[in-house]
Amino acid sequence: MRRFLDATYDAAGYAAAFFLFVTFVIMMVMSVGRQFAINITDGDEFASWCMVAMAFLGLAHTFKRGEIIRMGLVIESFAGPTRRVMEIIALTLASLIMGFFTYQAVKMNWQSWVFNDPSKAVLPIPLWIPQVAMSVGILLLNIAIVDELINVLSGGWPRYAKEPPKTKEEILERAASGNL
Repeated sequence: MRRFLDATYDAAGYAAAFFLFVTFVIMMVMSVGRQFAINITDGDEFASWCMVAMAFLGLAHTFKRGEIIRMGLVIESFAGPTRRVMEIIALTLASLIMGFFTYQAVKMNWQSWVFNDPSKAVLPIPLWIPQVAMSVGILLLNIAIVDELINVLSGGWPRYAKEPPKTKEEILERAASGNL
């Protein structure tokens, strides 16, 4: 199961990178294309949808790598059992909040599909299509948070955080590499 989840988070990260690249291509074609009277119909819409897909699909991957903004400044000021309790509280709150957001995003996506809600642009694309990336991204982030909560509750060290250095040499090594 661990390999499957990690592969899923990585796949979402690659999908986010793909949408970043597509956004770049659309914006460059639109910018350079003006010189040659080339226009992408609703290019701004497609670029914005790709940016949303990139942002949301990258959330779980970023969280698992410890690169997402979290309660680190508060939690890292504690040590031992107190830190573990603070991690559990933070992860529990995050999972509850993201559970609410996940429910609302999927509900909105479902309603767009049921009502066949089209975009208001020149090309009437059904809105549920670009909304899928947001729903999937939020769902994956919620799964990643619950995954970490289970890991911490079972006594593990959070995978998104580095274990504190144990020796003076390790502190110096991390400081020298700029990776403290």
